[in-house]
Amino acid sequence: MTYATLAPTIRPSIISRFAPVINAEWTKLRTLRSPGAMLIAAYVATVGGGALLTFFINKNFSSMPTDAPFEPVRSAFGGLVLGQLAMVVLGVTMIGGEYASGMIRATLAAVPERGLLLAAKAVVLTAVTLVAGLVIAFSTFFVGQAMLGKHGVSIGDPNVLRAVLGGAFYLTLIALFSLGVTTMLRRQTLALGILMPFFFLVSGILQAIPGVTKATQFLPDQAGQKFLQIHHQSKDAFGPWTGALITVAWVALALLGAWLTVRRRDA
Repeated sequence: MTYATLAPTIRPSIISRFAPVINAEWTKLRTLRSPGAMLIAAYVATVGGGALLTFFINKNFSSMPTDAPFEPVRSAFGGLVLGQLAMVVLGVTMIGGEYASGMIRATLAAVPERGLLLAAKAVVLTAVTLVAGLVIAFSTFFVGQAMLGKHGVSIGDPNVLRAVLGGAFYLTLIALFSLGVTTMLRRQTLALGILMPFFFLVSGILQAIPGVTKATQFLPDQAGQKFLQIHHQSKDAFGPWTGALITVAWVALALLGAWLTVRRRDA
């Protein structure tokens, strides 16, 4: 029997196993209060923080440093440092809540194919955060440019649409990275205790330390946020597309580690 004759029977089997798991993960996510609250928090923090920053930039534009091109899109995303924390929490709770409550045992009993379970969680998380990320990114951009006034840019200007879409994908990648890390650690509080300070404080502090500034550009958040730039910065070790690939690589490693963990370790 050839592969061609086997394929029609294999594919429906995979789909029939995967679809109910997707549905179950989606049901879990939408019936909890915390995911909705985190998405609202991400919206308010990113849009509101960016609006506040761009308002003050516009008021004090004449005193802005001129040693580098002004980045109107990245300025509008000034609240992203707070908004991404909500996505971290969402990614952590996607599986961390089950580990914390012990419900992961029931989940694994219902879905013994652990790779399938992890894939379903990643797919649902990607869909939710990408849609939310697009709403957040475009709202952030238009509000920020309105605040910048004549110093703002249009969505049709060179590299602007790419940068705005990059903001949406960045939020999705951060959530997926958090899912992978939490799965490896299997502790919700531990994952939050590591990821929240890292993205809010540690990464930014390291960037300000002479001698390690260039190295910090390869961290997942620093690399990913280069996609928000529309101008080339001479101090950067790489451009926005390379930065995006670096962040994707971090996410891929985190999910690979998560897959190996759920396959080899008990709940």
